[in-house]
Amino acid sequence: MSNSDAAAVLTTPDLAEATRAMHTLLDIADTRNGEVDFEAVIRSPEVLARVLVLLPALKWWAVAGEKHGSSDAGDDPARCLPIRVFDWCHPLDLAEPFIAALGPDPAAVRFDLDAWPEVPEAGLERVSQKYAYLTLSVNSRDLYQDELHEDHTVHVHVPNAARPEHAARVRWLADQVGGRFTGRVEVAPL
Repeated sequence: MSNSDAAAVLTTPDLAEATRAMHTLLDIADTRNGEVDFEAVIRSPEVLARVLVLLPALKWWAVAGEKHGSSDAGDDPARCLPIRVFDWCHPLDLAEPFIAALGPDPAAVRFDLDAWPEVPEAGLERVSQKYAYLTLSVNSRDLYQDELHEDHTVHVHVPNAARPEHAARVRWLADQVGGRFTGRVEVAPL
């Protein structure tokens, strides 16, 4: 098992700004075989209904734990709210409809990329698929929905943000979206 470092490059109360930043970074990345993963905490029946339209086979567990309800047990998620969603390996075009369905509920929308490409003019080498991810934390400032907030945070993943060559990549990506790397990094188990 590997870990990446997820570096916060933009935090904003404006979801449209965070989404624009997400698109800019996706345009930079190699996404040929990309996928998107969803992790969320759904608290209301209204949000659940909207998400189930997009993801009818939603993978979830009751926040109270698997013994209190899960998709694996065939339980009704509406009877188990709040639920924690762990639903992975979806086409990239589901990301925005999922984000729109969330309302005020927190989530991490993680894009599994093929690579961060090399940028010779900035002295940046290619970062392989093993460490190339992008996460948009919606209604949260962290990857795991522990730091709930009305802000939205864009994180770029690299192998080790403490190494100069990877910190340079983070700073370069932050510059592309009008953000800045503040040094806030979370370890992201992959």
